[in-house]
Amino acid sequence: MATTTAGFTDISALPGLTSLWSESQGDSRICIAVLDGPVDQSHPCFDGANLIRLPTLVSEVAGSGLMSGHGTHITSTIFGQHDSPVTGIAPGCRGLVVPVFSDNQRGKLSQMDLARAINQAVEQGAHVINISGGQLSQSGEADPMLVNAVRFCNDEGVLIVAAAGNDACECLHVPAALPSVLAIGAMNAQGLPIDFSNWGDMYQNQGILAPGENILGAEPGGETALRSGTSFATPIVSGIIALLLSLQLARGEKPNPHAIREAILKSALPCNPEVTADCRRFLAGSLNIPGAYALITEGGREEVSDNEEVMIQPSEFISIGQEETNQINDVENIQSPEESVNQPSSVGVQAASASTPTTVQNSGNTMTVTPNQVSTSSVTPSNVVTSGNCGCESGTVPSSVMPSNMSKSPVYALGVIGYDFGTEARRDSFKQLMPMVWSDNGMPVTTPKVSADAIAIPANPYDARQMARYLETNISEAASLIWTLNLELTPIYAIEPQAPFALAVYQYLQEFLADQVVGKEDDNYIERVAIPGVLTGRTVTLFSGQVVPIIEPLNTRGMYGWKVNELVNGVLDTIKGQNPPPDLTPEQEDQIEYSLRNFLMRIYYDLRNLGVTSSERAQNFASTNIFQYADSLVNVLMNQSRSWAVSGEPKAVTMQLDSFEVERSPFCRKDSDCWDVKIKFFDPENDRRAKRVLRYTIDVSDTMPVTLGQFRIWDVAD
Repeated sequence: MATTTAGFTDISALPGLTSLWSESQGDSRICIAVLDGPVDQSHPCFDGANLIRLPTLVSEVAGSGLMSGHGTHITSTIFGQHDSPVTGIAPGCRGLVVPVFSDNQRGKLSQMDLARAINQAVEQGAHVINISGGQLSQSGEADPMLVNAVRFCNDEGVLIVAAAGNDACECLHVPAALPSVLAIGAMNAQGLPIDFSNWGDMYQNQGILAPGENILGAEPGGETALRSGTSFATPIVSGIIALLLSLQLARGEKPNPHAIREAILKSALPCNPEVTADCRRFLAGSLNIPGAYALITEGGREEVSDNEEVMIQPSEFISIGQEETNQINDVENIQSPEESVNQPSSVGVQAASASTPTTVQNSGNTMTVTPNQVSTSSVTPSNVVTSGNCGCESGTVPSSVMPSNMSKSPVYALGVIGYDFGTEARRDSFKQLMPMVWSDNGMPVTTPKVSADAIAIPANPYDARQMARYLETNISEAASLIWTLNLELTPIYAIEPQAPFALAVYQYLQEFLADQVVGKEDDNYIERVAIPGVLTGRTVTLFSGQVVPIIEPLNTRGMYGWKVNELVNGVLDTIKGQNPPPDLTPEQEDQIEYSLRNFLMRIYYDLRNLGVTSSERAQNFASTNIFQYADSLVNVLMNQSRSWAVSGEPKAVTMQLDSFEVERSPFCRKDSDCWDVKIKFFDPENDRRAKRVLRYTIDVSDTMPVTLGQFRIWDVAD
């Protein structure tokens, strides 16, 4: 290995770091998840490292691609073993390698799939999640899925550390700009913000600068390289946080990532206006390890100090197996401001009929499809990329098999049913097998045509109405489709029934599909479906190139179609059937129906999630079965048990949904996973009136959640 002297940032010279290392190089009970490209775990710097790769939608092994280089470098900055080619910050901690950026897709990642990986990391015990990537967002707003995943991290006490972005502008990236995240900008060896490092109002309160210029790290194949960017400043901070968490453990304290986040922000070294003209680019300040240590230890120990200068000075650069002129500055390559501003920043991923037990029907695709409509899988999701311009183009990822250690995780997801062909050949085979239809109405030629000049034309397999009719009499052909569960127009899962219940499940899927495409005024119209199942550990590539995980319904139990019209009518019938029956005017009935439909729409669009975490499954099951408690719901919606004479004020005919929350229940059965569901309603005509709360408990330890106990109803001031 050739050694060349050049300028690189010597991480070990960070003020306060060697003193931290003298106390701990990381506790194996502290876990850091790295959400990035594939990692070459055979690199010498990882010899002895405690790394576990989690199965994700990116199945490829590390190669010579951009994302493999990015992921390997990032991971080595944290977990590189001492006395190896790369000295990592926290080599003794446990690491989760969570590949999310693919060499094949050159760094493209939807915000929904990033949310999926975040939830997975939390479920596997991560204390800190490193995300050296993001998507440009001028407002700092993100897809609701990603917002929910970040909120889930915060609720579970997990800290996300994310790159601020390399667009050289006053602009934001998500997830770095989301609340509770610690955003990381890049500074040079003199402690000044690097020109390409982003800044913005959100970052002033939740972001710091860390070294991000010429960071030495591992490369696939056993080599090392220098890289610059906010991507490479981020793992430095993640490693420091892991060390401070390890020290909390050593002191007999419970690890508290968010307390360390606050200590890092409060101790950040402020900008000196005499040195720079624009202090906004310093964010909240620059990394101050001794200051954060002092706040965490609360003066209980001597303050960490190496008696070193605060500024990091250039040291040696070690070039392994390559000329200095071939050094890699950054997988993201520093952009010009013009290139940065023009990057796409759209958020494309968006995210039941509840009923009494007698009206919930066991019978998919928001497509009310016309004969020439395209399939749902043609929608392009939003993209999260590594922090900067990595020359990302579209690509495809082949079908893959995940390691078995993560299979059979339960899922209870809500959405609409869709289907995909996977290949043009499979699509054309359906077109060949499906019967001819009349040109004027799309109905099979075996039925009467509407107009005399109508002609018979080939079937359109993208027309969900035609497909549903075909499968009704040819259900065995359902196994030749890739069935999908979609949120809006975005597939989130592929559904793959298995014996012995495969035929029955396919029949349900066909019925769901047929009822989704009838008119919205039809009593059989289905708005959403609920699908319980387990993750199989496998993925499938759709016709569009999108990769989705496969879930397997174990049987038909719990597969529900939400028939909105039946549900609304069922609740109205319950109201009218009270003794004595209320004297409702037609206008009041319309208000009640509006309130019910508004309640359902809020559930549809506010509670969009992947149905994987315990809280998500509890939330989805709660929204599915709430109408089984029609009497209690009517009690709330109708403002019952509130005497008009008590307040002397008129009350609204109905109440409206205020919030739908779940929290872990303090009471639970042995070996169960219980969550309290709290549904809060407010009076839209009097905001001073107390709100009403419905609460009940759900156990999600089994694939099919179950309700425990009865509804409880009370009033709250807020």
